[in-house]
Amino acid sequence: MVALTKKQKKHLKRILVALGLFLVVFALPFEAWLPEPYALYAEFAAFLVPYLIAGHDVLRKAGHGVVNGQVFDENFLMSVATIGAFALVFFPESDPHMAEGAAVMIFYQVGEWFQGYAVGKSRQSIADMMDIAPEYANLLVEGELEEVDPDEVAVGDTIVVKPGERIPLDGIIVAGSSQLDTAALTGESAPRAAEVGDQVISGCVNLSGALTVQVTKAYEDSTVARILELVENASERKARTESFITRFARYYTPIVTGCALALAVLPPLAAGLPWSDWVQRGLIFLVVSCPCALVISVPLSFFGGIGGASRKGILVKGGNYLEALAKADTVVFDKTGTLTTGSFAVTAVLPQSGVNPAEILAWAAHAESLSTHPVAQSVVRAFTDGVEEAASAVAAGPAERTFAVGKRIRSELVGDVQEISGQGVIAQVSDVFGIQPADAGADVLDGMQTSEACGDTFHEIMVGNGKLLAAHNVVYDEVESTGTVLYAAKDGVYLGAVVISDAVKPDAQAAIAALHEVGVRRTVMLSGDRPQVAEAVAAELGVDECQGGLLPQDKVQRVEDLLGELQGTKGTLCFVGDGINDAPVLTRADVGIAMGALGSDAAIEAADVVLMDDKPSSIALAVRIARRTMAIVWQNIVIALGVKLAILALAAVGFATMWLAVFGDVGVCVIAVLNAMRAMRIRS
Repeated sequence: MVALTKKQKKHLKRILVALGLFLVVFALPFEAWLPEPYALYAEFAAFLVPYLIAGHDVLRKAGHGVVNGQVFDENFLMSVATIGAFALVFFPESDPHMAEGAAVMIFYQVGEWFQGYAVGKSRQSIADMMDIAPEYANLLVEGELEEVDPDEVAVGDTIVVKPGERIPLDGIIVAGSSQLDTAALTGESAPRAAEVGDQVISGCVNLSGALTVQVTKAYEDSTVARILELVENASERKARTESFITRFARYYTPIVTGCALALAVLPPLAAGLPWSDWVQRGLIFLVVSCPCALVISVPLSFFGGIGGASRKGILVKGGNYLEALAKADTVVFDKTGTLTTGSFAVTAVLPQSGVNPAEILAWAAHAESLSTHPVAQSVVRAFTDGVEEAASAVAAGPAERTFAVGKRIRSELVGDVQEISGQGVIAQVSDVFGIQPADAGADVLDGMQTSEACGDTFHEIMVGNGKLLAAHNVVYDEVESTGTVLYAAKDGVYLGAVVISDAVKPDAQAAIAALHEVGVRRTVMLSGDRPQVAEAVAAELGVDECQGGLLPQDKVQRVEDLLGELQGTKGTLCFVGDGINDAPVLTRADVGIAMGALGSDAAIEAADVVLMDDKPSSIALAVRIARRTMAIVWQNIVIALGVKLAILALAAVGFATMWLAVFGDVGVCVIAVLNAMRAMRIRS
């Protein structure tokens, strides 16, 4: 239950007072107390009281609109229709209609109140989302905690998050362990464990132990700031249906006003028919024609769908994307980090004859040390995690230092690095790796260690896929493996290969099956990985089509081809990715879906839908939410237009009463609003 605002309570109180007075006046026997026409005038004055209590703001808004040239809106229609109903008292031959005039205004306000309540309820999820905004950060300064605004904390600063507090900025845990409540971001109720070395994102609640966090992003670039910006801007992007209804109402209102005027005036003037009868028909026509049921319920349905999705950790940037998502026909996936975890690990080092595996790993790790790609980072981890000793074990002498494979990367020994998109890296690395037998006590890879003689000689190290080596005429032995294979070469001579494996996400297979269940006709996986690796993953997951070995521009071209195949159909294409290389494809697709919790900033910026839990299975839920929302939208359109057109036709031929007009306007509006509120209730 949404708590009522002070304004809503005041509005409800005014409606109840007006309704109570209306019922009292309706029950009074004026004819028994007073002779005609005084009974009629007394009844007129009595009904005028609840009418003005309920509708004084509507009359004021209508007058303001007339003065400012914005005449044709629902306030104008309600004012003209109800004033006209009271004015029928001046036609002696007509029945009095003051009761209907007051009832129209009161029940119109009931509809307005329901609209306000529904909007408030749909905004509740947005308000809950806004609660993730941190109020302060505990900045650690010289051993003391200082409470500051989050936007005052710089990258690299250290903050402390106490139990029960919300994490104010993105960062890495440097001390402590705890359980984190991520429900506000991801929709997951189960807490997540967090310990030293884990990344944490702003907006989560620290449940148990104190955490010391090193900040990695400024507040304006943090997860929580990005989410709030997405949610705040969502209402600005209207769906085509929503925009059509807005344009429809803009032309519809003056047209029906003209029709009502013609209905009231032309028959008496042209055929001498009774004025009271035809004025009454025109007034009924006006009441029924009010488009508030459409103007209110359609945007409310979209807003409810977006709000409901946000509670499940699915951020939709606008109603237009929700509408496009409902028509999803083809869903295209990136592989790494989307259908797989992106947590790569070195599973094999395959050297050429006479080359030590430790040497390959050492060269490759230094060449890849500046890359942020998950595959590159796995090579670096395999090197740096080889032994437990920290970098302090390295001798401090400037002339000659020795260290075992498994020590830290020496970035000063890495020269120019060229990263070739979709192929790998070419780096200049100092001549520091003369392989020697290990000391008896050394804990190193394959019993070898490296000696470093700091000189100015650099070697050209290539690490990448077969395309990289082939492009530079390096002869290599192709490795058949279901993992990702990186080939390494030194000064144009092939050293060997490093095999890296990436685990499939636990819910990836279920996600593909769920998409087919909700009616997605075609699933496609596009990957920069080797075709054999991509095909093995696709077969495991049940993806319909797969293509590997693609550069970023190849992915764009393939998506262009798929979009061309969809031309002439009502279906849309969704692309799901998480990396910076996916940004161009996310932008080109009808709906770009980004993995938000761990995805790159560029991917999230380019995407139209963001999955905060990083689960592929959320895509099918997003499609279901979108389709349910669109079904509710069209239900409201059919109900509103169908009932109104039927009563308008009855009004034109004289079979509709003012009470039926009240139902045709206010009743239909309330029904549409209540139906729209269903869009907020999301089942997993």
